[in-house]
Amino acid sequence: MRINVYIDGFNLYYGCLKGQPYKWLNLEHLGSFLTKPTRMALASPSPTGPRTVEVIKTEEKGSDVNLATYLLVDAFRDDADAFAVVSNDSDLTEPIRIVCHELGKLVGLLNPQPKPSQRLMQSKPSFAKPIRAGVLRASQFPAVVTDPAGGRITKPTGW
Repeated sequence: MRINVYIDGFNLYYGCLKGQPYKWLNLEHLGSFLTKPTRMALASPSPTGPRTVEVIKTEEKGSDVNLATYLLVDAFRDDADAFAVVSNDSDLTEPIRIVCHELGKLVGLLNPQPKPSQRLMQSKPSFAKPIRAGVLRASQFPAVVTDPAGGRITKPTGW
């Protein structure tokens, strides 16, 4: 059985990797990220102080759109027997619904969050499962990885 897996990297990181020892995960991330300073309003500004503060903001750029696009295109091309989406982002509800119910494909959700999005579950995927710590533990790179040029990359101590 051929299975395509589509990973929402931010959702995976903030849902089950941040603060855990499993960040040395063997995945290929194709998304792009933008980090820039920006001004944001304070939640509770003091009457005499500033109303905004400058912060460093990191965000995905087009990752959920790209994920949905490739999921749909791959399903139309009959590129796999099943499709698995690693996310809990409700923006993916309609693409998952279309692939599963309009195209009749097997589509599963692998949820990195403790609680599934009720809106995303409305897509009625073929299956939905949480990502378990044991699976993350079994999917780690070796402690030292050798790149194609012969360089050695070592797992950071804090990971």
